[in-house]
Amino acid sequence: MTALARAGIAAQRTREPGGSQGAEAIRRLLLEGADERWDAIAETLLFYAARREHVTRLIMPALDHGTWVVCDRFADSTIAYQGYGRGLPLAELQALHRFSLGDFAPDLTLILDLPVADGLARAARRSGNGDRFERLDPAFHERLRKGFQRIAAANPRRCVVIDASGDVDDVHRAVLAAVTARLRVALAP
Repeated sequence: MTALARAGIAAQRTREPGGSQGAEAIRRLLLEGADERWDAIAETLLFYAARREHVTRLIMPALDHGTWVVCDRFADSTIAYQGYGRGLPLAELQALHRFSLGDFAPDLTLILDLPVADGLARAARRSGNGDRFERLDPAFHERLRKGFQRIAAANPRRCVVIDASGDVDDVHRAVLAAVTARLRVALAP
């Protein structure tokens, strides 16, 4: 966000699930509680309820005012988690997206990729016991990683895979380089 501000670009930072009052309430339902609190379909419907609320209340108004939106996770996460991870049919997830948001999609999606064991170790250092998803077994996380890789391969004009195995500064430089190249803005670290 600092690099965007230095470049004179107004930007709003947000996250999913969450980002608006209603979506934050749904976030708590999704991330807290027992690991198998929701089945895959209920989980997906909650994510899309939160996403619809988030897009209509925060993202679209910001974009309408010329403000960039930088969102930690979006619809690709549902395809990866509930589709590749939980096994829901991808076509049905895509139909739900069209029903909820039409053809709305980010201009750029950065996928931070690293081996599953490394990602789980980082998550544990960051948040202790982790949320419901971080506590799922490594096989789920392997399916998830492969899902994100497939999403990126299927959407090369929108997605950039960033090797996140380096240190924070290396990853930051790679992110800025990807944004600079794809969105044609000069960003300095």
